[in-house]
Amino acid sequence: MSTITFTNARLIDPESSEDFIGWLQIAEGHIAARGEGTPPVSDEQTIDCGGQCLGPGIVDIGVKVCEPGERHKESYKSAGLAAAAGGVTTIVTRPDTSPAIDTPESLEFVTRRAQADTPVNVLPMAALTKGREGREMTEIGFLQDAGAVAFTDCDHVVVNTKVFSRALTYAKSCGALVIAHPQEPGLSGGAAATSGKFAALRGLPAVSPMAERMGLDRDIALLEMTGAAYHADQITTARALPALERAKRNGLDITAGTSIHHLTLNEIDVADYRTFFKVKPPLRSEDDRLAVIEAVRTGLIDTISSMHTPQDEESKRLPFEEAASGAVALETLLPAALRLYHAEQLDLPSLFRAMALNPAKRLGLNSGRLAIGAPADLVLFDPDVPFVLDRFTLKSKSQNTPFDGQRLQGKVTATYVAGEQVYRRT
Repeated sequence: MSTITFTNARLIDPESSEDFIGWLQIAEGHIAARGEGTPPVSDEQTIDCGGQCLGPGIVDIGVKVCEPGERHKESYKSAGLAAAAGGVTTIVTRPDTSPAIDTPESLEFVTRRAQADTPVNVLPMAALTKGREGREMTEIGFLQDAGAVAFTDCDHVVVNTKVFSRALTYAKSCGALVIAHPQEPGLSGGAAATSGKFAALRGLPAVSPMAERMGLDRDIALLEMTGAAYHADQITTARALPALERAKRNGLDITAGTSIHHLTLNEIDVADYRTFFKVKPPLRSEDDRLAVIEAVRTGLIDTISSMHTPQDEESKRLPFEEAASGAVALETLLPAALRLYHAEQLDLPSLFRAMALNPAKRLGLNSGRLAIGAPADLVLFDPDVPFVLDRFTLKSKSQNTPFDGQRLQGKVTATYVAGEQVYRRT
């Protein structure tokens, strides 16, 4: 594998919070050296970055690839191409397929598909309970041996507290990470919007932000009892933040994430029932959005993810209440996140700490950093390129993005996985 030296690059290092013009050299799939000033002389390939940003590749927890069962919505091949185009070098896939990934055999199937068709790293998660039905936990130990990096029932909350506590206890004994969706299912069932004036004026079935707080409170109580490692997939309301802060202060093994849509959009964006803006949990108030941004800035919320959820036209072109929830975001994650940078709400090291370093650390990976010896999973991007997004240019099979037709700023120039270029913008 050849040596590549990137010169005249704006290095974004989330680990040291540095943002400076320098050079970086990769060899044999890893970062070999970096620094400021003049790079060492090399007979191998040199790439002049022209002052563009060079950061660690994004590690995206919670990507839905619709194999098996709904390959017409997204395949591993299309998801991998979309990830590479978006600067995502590692996708951590969800088990909410049809059927659910809840056995070592089904996990091995998707692992083979990913290895054959995907240019980026793919780490699969497995279901926490069989069929994601919340009745009986899966064979966590065997699934770990087959390659599962975490266990989750996704947006299916395990209602039976005894089943959930047993699963947490067993996960603790295996050293496994459990990822949950904090929500009180009785309150949130059937909701299409967040309660408030907007939902009332639109006549939409709504859920109180307190449902997220109640779900998180229950999970935290079970963490105190079991000592398990836990990650909340999406914290989207201000009401949930004090409980999260107390749990961390008390030393529980808890981290939390949020989605790019809840950081950059609010409930008003739904406007006249635009179903591409229907996500789960529903978009929140502007006050909630700003509170969550501040929580990311301070590190209370650890990760930002795309929550990439492909849906076909037939499931979205329905009345708002009946339309499927979810949006694709592998290609729009970085340009949407750069909205926060251009608004001076988050700097670039903070963004990449939440999108690359912290997700990698939570999963025990060595990536997400620009440290010497780290994998050469990198994204080269220009944060200032303006463009209007056309959803039909996306590489995902489904184009259900809320950013269609919106002005964005920032494009990926090239993506590298283990030192190999897997995408270059033409």
